[in-house]
Amino acid sequence: MQTIIPSWYCARTKPKHDHIAAANVRKNLGLEVFHPQLRVERATKRGVVRVVEPLFPCYIFVRCLLDESLNDIQYTAGVSSLLRFGNGIPTVADSVVEELQECFESTEPMTVQDHLSPGSEVVMADGAFAGMSAVVLRLLPARRRVQVLLDFLGRPTPVEIPRASITIERDSMADRVPLLAASYLLV
Repeated sequence: MQTIIPSWYCARTKPKHDHIAAANVRKNLGLEVFHPQLRVERATKRGVVRVVEPLFPCYIFVRCLLDESLNDIQYTAGVSSLLRFGNGIPTVADSVVEELQECFESTEPMTVQDHLSPGSEVVMADGAFAGMSAVVLRLLPARRRVQVLLDFLGRPTPVEIPRASITIERDSMADRVPLLAASYLLV
């Protein structure tokens, strides 16, 4: 008798429901779910806050026997559908998920540092210049401050501000985790 081995599939979730879908599939269906998350800093009107975001927004990976679980997965709260190409539902190679799991060893979100350097484009998160864009001139790590070049009153002005008052402007997950974002394709 042939043993059927479960495969990994990619499920599309409803917007901002990744964690809900993952929890429901795990709890209600008893299936293995992989939902890599990152802990990042974001600029808000209240200043810089730490948030948890999915590495792949609106997607989770589910390991199952598709014939047995297809309908259950599709009708789970938070899940929109399984990823399809044409009429088929592709599997995600075990090696791809295993390599991602090695990067995200625990179920806790991975903390991502922003790699701020001279020349980085930043946004002021709080204070009098909140929402304005600037370019980093120098890092002053001993004082936890940054010198930025700010276009103020029609001319570029160097300003020294607390590091916590800025976030990097180009702030996509692909910018933060280039190796993960560039090297993983669904197979």
